[in-house]
Amino acid sequence: PAHPCLPFGLVLNLATPMRRLTLAFCGCGSRARTYAGIAAEMPDRFALVAGADPVEGRVEFIRGKSDRPADFQGFASAEAMFAAGKPADVVIIGTQDAQHRDHAIRAMELGCDLLLEKPIANRLEDVLAVQAAARRLGRRVVVCHVLRYTPFYAQVESLLRSGVVGEIVTANFIEGVQPWHQAHSFVRGHWANESKSSPMILAKSCHDMDLLAWLINRPCLAVSSHGALTQFTAAHAPAGAPARCTDGCPVASQCPYDAHRYAQPGGRRWLGMVYDRAKEATDEEIFTWLRTSPWGRCAFRCDNDVVDHQVLALKFTGEVTATFTMTAFDDGRQLEIFGTKGVLRGGAFVKKHLGCDLVFTPHGWNQTAEKITVETPTGGYAGHGGGDAGLMATLHAELTGADASALRTSLEVSIQSHRMAFAAETSRKEGRTVVIETSAG
Repeated sequence: PAHPCLPFGLVLNLATPMRRLTLAFCGCGSRARTYAGIAAEMPDRFALVAGADPVEGRVEFIRGKSDRPADFQGFASAEAMFAAGKPADVVIIGTQDAQHRDHAIRAMELGCDLLLEKPIANRLEDVLAVQAAARRLGRRVVVCHVLRYTPFYAQVESLLRSGVVGEIVTANFIEGVQPWHQAHSFVRGHWANESKSSPMILAKSCHDMDLLAWLINRPCLAVSSHGALTQFTAAHAPAGAPARCTDGCPVASQCPYDAHRYAQPGGRRWLGMVYDRAKEATDEEIFTWLRTSPWGRCAFRCDNDVVDHQVLALKFTGEVTATFTMTAFDDGRQLEIFGTKGVLRGGAFVKKHLGCDLVFTPHGWNQTAEKITVETPTGGYAGHGGGDAGLMATLHAELTGADASALRTSLEVSIQSHRMAFAAETSRKEGRTVVIETSAG
């Protein structure tokens, strides 16, 4: 029978017992804990055996998901876990962007396959170093481009491959990061400074670069890009606003970024990604934590330098073109794909105003637009439109299958979108169109 988490009608063969893959978690933050929770619901496929994080409570959270907690090995650092020898069949790399290269290569050297959180690394030379190590060591690496595993984008890809749109001529994609998300993650948070993390186009929008590469299904030849940080700067700080919201801001009640909002139900969801007691803490405990935390700072008085808006113009083989917009000031992803037979539109705007997920409009007179609704998982695993569950549901088959080249989001596949992102950032900084070497491995 079909497993409820398996996407796209994939059916398990229950007659043949499958080998459980052991999982170790290198970094036990929000993303790793999400994958751990899903994997724990698949005990026939996965065993959670180890975790490493400097925050002990995060390691203990994953231990609590293991079906053999007494045998679960916890470590205070990735280095300590790797020093103890091969930790598992598969290591889930969920550390910060700048650490991905070293942690990925070390795990592969110990004989582990990887589930590697995106981006692969925060510099192109490090991405290529991970690729070289995987090739040399013969390891399988699945990159967490979870949107490919969502029912929504699977439907888009299926429609495009069916030919209903005809030949793709051009496309327009938009990612609305959402203002609070921008402030939380890219102003106050881990990805605020390019030198410490990654450029915005890589840290946030390499999902979108991957979707463009996958759906257009052609090599990208050149990228031109513009963008800047304009809103989240000291020049836009309200009059009298102190360095921290907790210092008493005269406009706190009107400010959409007031850190005290973290104590509200919607704010606690975001707070839980960086403060482990977010659910059970009292408001006063949260306010106390915010007084010394980066997330208590005024959103206009931080040390952030990544852009809050960026546009790209991309050229693919066959004279196919695309545009992409990343903006802090919208919410949700949107797409328009223009083909020789019709136009496919979908995403947040279509859902809000038309009540469906996709609309296909064929060319010609007296043609009727077709509305398409895509079923998306609900409940605990609805994150990323069901992509988190979709990824974990197919991970076992991808890492144990006979054909290592069949991985949906393999390292080799994912490098193209990373090249697009790095080219876009070079273009933005240098004010020129950047040509991508399509022959590069």
